[in-house]
Amino acid sequence: AHELPHAVPLLDGLPGVPKWVVGDRGYTSHAFRDHIWTMGARPAIPPQRHEAPVACPDWIYNNRNQVERLWARLKEWRAIATRYEKTAASFTGVLCLAAALDWLKR
Repeated sequence: AHELPHAVPLLDGLPGVPKWVVGDRGYTSHAFRDHIWTMGARPAIPPQRHEAPVACPDWIYNNRNQVERLWARLKEWRAIATRYEKTAASFTGVLCLAAALDWLKR
């Protein structure tokens, strides 16, 4: 299973409307993009390889790329990649520890 079905309820649960919704190719769906547009935000999600490129400012793309690279580094931690922790609180704790150590390393 993938995370796309959970993305719409998460966006609807935000206290306000974001200016941009950033995601990777796993979130490429015409229905999801339409939902983002109807809520008043702009999608910054790369298209599938066989589709035309989507216009997106360079600074948005660079920030999206930095977030993707951060998740790639965090997934080097086995507990994060396999979601080993049983509770949301302990998973968040391991995630914060890994992010802090990554920040210190840089």
